Amino acid sequence: VQLVESGGGLVQPGGSLRLSCAASGSVFSINVMGWYRQTPGKQRELVAIITSIGSTDYADSVKGRSTISRDNAKNTIHLQMNSLKPEDTAVYYCSWYDQGSQYWGQGTLVTVSS
Repeated sequence: VQLVESGGGLVQPGGSLRLSCAASGSVFSINVMGWYRQTPGKQRELVAIITSIGSTDYADSVKGRSTISRDNAKNTIHLQMNSLKPEDTAVYYCSWYDQGSQYWGQGTLVTVSS
């Protein structure tokens, strides 16, 4: 499974950003896609996940400010992030999980700064 992310960049505090991730390759229809993030010296942490039937889960730190969605026909997910804070600054990684295997994208940098 190959994952290609897009949408990262520099945004001011209080601003919004939309991350996208497209999966290709040997994809299985029953899967979980999601976003994780990592900052230097810290472990990668869950941001949001969405199953192939649309169930979602969010980290408390982004709940109420973020929405994850998916297009199963295109094996694509999106993460809409609003009211961004400097502490949201991180490299965001797309993830695909199915049949016991997890795959990662290359990561996209999100910087929240004035």
